[in-house]
Amino acid sequence: MSDLRNYISKVKKIKELKTIKTKVSTKYEIAGITAKVDQSHAVLFENIKESDFKLVSNLVGTRNRFALAVEGTENNIHQKVISAIKNSKAPKIVPNGKFMENKSKNIDLLPIVTHFEKESGPFITSSVAYAKNPETGKQNSSFHRMMPIDKTHLSIRMVEGRHLHRCFIDAKEHGEDLKVAITVGVHPAISIAGAYQFDWGKDEIDIANSLLGGKLTLTKLPFSGLNVPSGSEIVMEGKILRDKVHPEWMVEMLQTYDHKRSQPIFEIENLFFRNNPIFHDVLSGYGEHRLLMGMPIESKLNGELKKAFSQVKQVSMTNGGSNWLHAVVQIKKKTESDAKKIIKKTFESHRSLKQVTVVDEDIDPNNAESVEYAMATRFQADKDLVIIKNVRGSSLDPSSDQKKLQTAKMGIDATRSTSKRPEGFEMAKIPKIDKINLKKYFK
Repeated sequence: MSDLRNYISKVKKIKELKTIKTKVSTKYEIAGITAKVDQSHAVLFENIKESDFKLVSNLVGTRNRFALAVEGTENNIHQKVISAIKNSKAPKIVPNGKFMENKSKNIDLLPIVTHFEKESGPFITSSVAYAKNPETGKQNSSFHRMMPIDKTHLSIRMVEGRHLHRCFIDAKEHGEDLKVAITVGVHPAISIAGAYQFDWGKDEIDIANSLLGGKLTLTKLPFSGLNVPSGSEIVMEGKILRDKVHPEWMVEMLQTYDHKRSQPIFEIENLFFRNNPIFHDVLSGYGEHRLLMGMPIESKLNGELKKAFSQVKQVSMTNGGSNWLHAVVQIKKKTESDAKKIIKKTFESHRSLKQVTVVDEDIDPNNAESVEYAMATRFQADKDLVIIKNVRGSSLDPSSDQKKLQTAKMGIDATRSTSKRPEGFEMAKIPKIDKINLKKYFK
């Protein structure tokens, strides 16, 4: 079965899982440990002070484990994701999902983590929400963080205009609450698909099924009638109340605090969970969060830019830009105008981008030092800098105009000039250096 446990076993097999048996607390301790292992191994907590559940964190915290989640390699991640989006296929429906082994209505059972000192409370950060599209009847799947209020209620963060919010507004306009289902602890391919903004009327779960080679199955829930992954560790179903809100604020992708908001309230009808359940926690603003959100966009950029320009070799959403605000595009330059055309197209393809840097084939777009070297030796600010003022940017960027959601954007052409001698840009190499083993000389 393509579920969380199957993926964890694969992570263990490649020796990238650490198991902690020491008793830990959901209040800051789990978050602190996860922050300490950022960019490295996943962690399975087996002894939690406040809950009998296990918890896994930093699950998809590296590009290697992201590739493992989409059943690919680091070299073909983007092809896998692009192909799954183009060839999305609905999963089969089966009775009696694994999550139906236990039933409750009390969310106090869950090891919901308190992450940061100034957040409004603990948050479920890996929750994927499922709702029915009012126009097409198909489901929608998307990521939404949730804050517990009491044993049966949680606030749910929804971005205005996105698909779940549109479903909610439609229900509200018809005087109804919106029936939804929530999963926590699913195969990360489902999380990756849920983070992608599919076309209105299409279901992201179909992308997940394609990523998993058609092996995903769904099970229908009794109250909501919605279908959720059969192997989910934890499933909540209920309704988002049309006339009640609750204040909350949280840490976003940039590790900064969002402003205080009043968000709708989710009321639980049923809480299901597997025997020996595993809760998945994503530490906001750290590697796993940024990769889950940013990598599908990186795949999209690679697909669109390579289709538009044969010169494009690779696009990378940088770690320094939180895998969301900055991109580096590697090209095989043909003409002097290539870089500026590609900068324009890159900004058009991902509205949240604030900086685009274009580099040559010999520069590694995933290496910040290599990119800075290109800027130092191939970039002239008076000719190679593109500045775009007063345009729509990311609401996450605290330096932008938060009322108008406007920002300034910068494009950098850090490619070799075609009008200068090519030898001046060639990086010197030492023959056979790769064959030298220092152990032979230093004894």
